Amino acid sequence: MKNGLFILIFLWIGMLLAACSNDAENSEVGSDRADYNTEESVEMESVEIESSNSISGETDRTTEQEVSDSQEESASSQEGEIIQSDRKIIYTANLQIEVKNYQQSFNTIESQVADRGGYIVDSNMQGYAENDSTTGHVTVRIPQGQFREFIQIVEDGSSKVLESSISGQDVTEEFIDLESRLKSKSVVEERLLTFMEQAEKTEDLLTISGDLAEVQGEIEEIKGRMNYLENRTDLATVTIYMEENNVTISGMSEGELNTWEKTKQQFLNSINFLLAVFSGIFVFIIGSLPVFILLGILAMIGFFIYRRIRKNSQDD
Repeated sequence: MKNGLFILIFLWIGMLLAACSNDAENSEVGSDRADYNTEESVEMESVEIESSNSISGETDRTTEQEVSDSQEESASSQEGEIIQSDRKIIYTANLQIEVKNYQQSFNTIESQVADRGGYIVDSNMQGYAENDSTTGHVTVRIPQGQFREFIQIVEDGSSKVLESSISGQDVTEEFIDLESRLKSKSVVEERLLTFMEQAEKTEDLLTISGDLAEVQGEIEEIKGRMNYLENRTDLATVTIYMEENNVTISGMSEGELNTWEKTKQQFLNSINFLLAVFSGIFVFIIGSLPVFILLGILAMIGFFIYRRIRKNSQDD
């Protein structure tokens, strides 16, 4: 009986020790897991901080690509309306004309260009002494809305239009593409400026500065091309080649026949002709008078000799 009770007490003590041992192991495992979770969260936070502070080229490229895609979509949706409402066309015209007076025509062209808000790009003039004529050319820039009227005025003021041509180059697509690229690059520039303000490491600051300088250079290049296209489309280029032809019809410049003047002139010419004839005859007679006297004397001598011979022959 006592032995049975002793065995039960021993078993109960063993079970109690086993339970305490399991609780200790569980608490140890829980502590290990808690430590692991804490370390993992610290590592995640560290990676997160490094990711936010490290602004690399890959992030910039991703941002730029996303912005570019969104800009392309918006540009595509508005492209049709822009093309229809505001086309960008570069106009170039060439004229070859004959004029009566080169300098006068040049002054007229210069005045017309100034009145329309244009300007002369270059001019050249050459004179030829053998035929007393002048040739040359002048290249001008005229606002696109007035260049056709200007060409018509130049043609009307010339003696003859030898050649006339107008050509146009549509650059609307290129201009729209440049606008989209400019918007995309501007967004990237703003993003890089924000990153630069938030950067804490010198290495990150240098990287962002390099990327920013590259983006700003591309922006300036795009703006330069857009300004060039704007100028070429706003102002048309007109080149005029002029040849002076100063051959005129005398007395017909004002469309008058001058009949009375011509009649008086012809009458005076006739009188002058008669006077010249009589004057010539008079001069001939007076100038040849000694010869005529000598010939008269010889004729008289011959006549008397002829009569004497004839009279003697009749007496015989």
